[in-house]
Amino acid sequence: MAKKEAAEILTVDGRNVRISHPDKPYFSRGVKLSKLEVVRYYLSVASGAVAGIRDRPSVLKRFVDGAEREPFYQKRAPENRPDWLRTVTLSFPSGRTAEEVVVDDAAGLAWIVNLGCIELHPHAVRTNDLDHPDELRIDLDPIPGVEWDDVRRVSMEAKNLLDEMGLSGWPKTSGSRGMHVNARIHPRWTFTEVRRAALAFSREIERRAPTLATSKWWKEERRGVFLDYNQNAKDRTTCSAYSIRPLPDARVSAPLFWEEIPNCEPADFTVLTMPARLEAIGDPNARMDDEVGSLDQLLELAARDEAAGLGDAPWPPHFRKMEGESSRVAPSRAKGAGKKTKGRKTVGEPRAKMPLIVIANSPNKEDALAGLERWKSGHPDAASHLAVDDVLVDSMRGRSSTWTRIRVNLRNVPEGIKPAQEAPDPDDDPTRAWREARAKRR
Repeated sequence: MAKKEAAEILTVDGRNVRISHPDKPYFSRGVKLSKLEVVRYYLSVASGAVAGIRDRPSVLKRFVDGAEREPFYQKRAPENRPDWLRTVTLSFPSGRTAEEVVVDDAAGLAWIVNLGCIELHPHAVRTNDLDHPDELRIDLDPIPGVEWDDVRRVSMEAKNLLDEMGLSGWPKTSGSRGMHVNARIHPRWTFTEVRRAALAFSREIERRAPTLATSKWWKEERRGVFLDYNQNAKDRTTCSAYSIRPLPDARVSAPLFWEEIPNCEPADFTVLTMPARLEAIGDPNARMDDEVGSLDQLLELAARDEAAGLGDAPWPPHFRKMEGESSRVAPSRAKGAGKKTKGRKTVGEPRAKMPLIVIANSPNKEDALAGLERWKSGHPDAASHLAVDDVLVDSMRGRSSTWTRIRVNLRNVPEGIKPAQEAPDPDDDPTRAWREARAKRR
């Protein structure tokens, strides 16, 4: 029988925090990090990491088997938790509620990291007002193949627009391929109003940099850097400052000074470099709470867009259909486009469907990408006609975990060599059984 690994007890700010399986490998493909080393990283940057999550309910994204295995999401606080750890009851668009963890100090931070939370996912609200966000979140998400230099250029466009709107933006790398820019706001507006402001912001950036940026929700319509306005909808979270991302080099979501952006590289900021950086220059986001702004000018911009005929854009799929929202059907499945409603009739020209085929479904992203390479090898003529934005890599949200779907848009492939839809390889959609069972019940 294997010897049971002893737990490590850390004393953090006078509180004892038990770290189970401290030697368990959490990163092994690039940098080598144990679970205890991940905890110690967070304690070394606690002054910055706690500032990003303090007094906020948090979703627990748990990598219980390390960064190289799929995580699962846990909204409800574990029943077996220390009595000094706060919780707050949050309501969701579905009408359900959950008691979520609130981390206020380094001890609480160490406790949730012990659960496998290598990423930190706070909501955009404080516990004293769960219905009014105090943060506008600008999420710059490049599509596959977009260069980092384009992300930097869109980031600077975002800064200029925020300045014009009377808001102070605080940038940080996403820790992957993108950038986040957050702005403190007075908690006067609802989630719906904050999202409306974010949508107007995204559309204005698209107008200013049409070859670099997009506000289009459907991946098959995007090009360049997507400004994800829906990150401001209720129940959405993004990783906060100093969060580790599940990449082989254990890179980190790093707060930046604006003057650093032209020369920064995401790979510069890792578990191995961030503690020394924080000690040397301090936290670039340290003064964020001192510069609180208003959404009035952005909401005026939203009103001008609406007066010009720009209605609401699609919401995340688990939200109810909103008044004024455009079609929630992807263009590849739509029966018509450019339609106008007159009374109860819809008129307009038919919309051509996007010629999309599904290549791979897998809980493991690397397996799905390997399936894409096999498809390209089997269809070299078609693959040679694909543009960068013709390959759609979707991170799909299941009931409690994520999985990867890869599709290919054949719009640039000549008719004579367009491959037909084949059985995806691999074809492991973890939600299929649940969806089939639900269909049978209906």
